[in-house]
Amino acid sequence: MTMATEPNKKIVVIDDDPSVQEVVRAYLEKDSYHVFVAGTAADGLSLTARIKPGLVVLDLMLPDRSGEDICREIRERSDVPILMLTAKASEDERVMGLAIGAD
Repeated sequence: MTMATEPNKKIVVIDDDPSVQEVVRAYLEKDSYHVFVAGTAADGLSLTARIKPGLVVLDLMLPDRSGEDICREIRERSDVPILMLTAKASEDERVMGLAIGAD
């Protein structure tokens, strides 16, 4: 596979829980992804803008800003797939996540 056709193997994980960061990183690195972790919204937005990942895994409950706000901001400047990682489980919350741009 040439560099021009090689998939973007960079993933940004934005989550403030170190144990979640560790588990997600371990699974993704096992499948040869390059994982970059941020524990705050500010760091996650900066990292996402800087490295242009192929995927963002986003926690909705961060200490400095809501994941919904971060999703909207990323979506304004990028069409990168965004997967939401959250304890929020109601159907309304899932629909809202999709409505703001999560995949």
